[in-house]
Amino acid sequence: MAQPLIYQRWPAKNPDVIQLYALNTPNGMKVSIALEEMELEYEPHTVNILEGDQFTEEFKSVNPNSKIPAILDPNGPGGKPLTIMESGAILIYLAEKSGKLMPMDPVLKNECMQWLFFQVGHVGPMFGQFGHFYKFANEKCKDPYPTERYATETRRLLAVIDHQLENKPYILGDEYTIADISMFPWVNTLITFYGAADYLKMNEYPKLQSWLKSCLERPASLEGSDVCSLN
Repeated sequence: MAQPLIYQRWPAKNPDVIQLYALNTPNGMKVSIALEEMELEYEPHTVNILEGDQFTEEFKSVNPNSKIPAILDPNGPGGKPLTIMESGAILIYLAEKSGKLMPMDPVLKNECMQWLFFQVGHVGPMFGQFGHFYKFANEKCKDPYPTERYATETRRLLAVIDHQLENKPYILGDEYTIADISMFPWVNTLITFYGAADYLKMNEYPKLQSWLKSCLERPASLEGSDVCSLN
């Protein structure tokens, strides 16, 4: 059987386990943290998006959209290899494969999916746009409008998360799920990478702060956050 094209650039030492292609950005960390939490065997491969690795034909064979993360599961449905792009889709697949971090109850499962898509559709794009203008484009774009616009929306989304955490330790309640995993790396990035905690007045969201601390203290979170690092 022919080897997958991606193996030409990122050879698999153990081709019988899930192959992860990522960088430890918020989106990349979602998947490595989930893999650690679910205790699934995997082999990580660092995709250096700063050098354009994501635009190579090898990487596009697993994600034609040239975005990290992506996975190749050699033991997909029917025992056949399966590639998956988009972090939200990967989290759902891994949760269903492992039977972990997504509720079995149909109502709670539906709620989990809602908050996962809330992150994919709102938190990631808006936090990312805010960070771009706040940290990287402030010299190129002197107009304060884009930074203020995305800061306003980022604060609104933080307030939504803070409200959802009323009287509960995690997004769905007592159970830690892929909804939490999808969201907390992005919230943490506002503080650690963008350095915008004071600008966004994040101290005004105490429930969110407590939730973030709990997520970051999980051993699998600590382990998964360093996977596919450039260091």
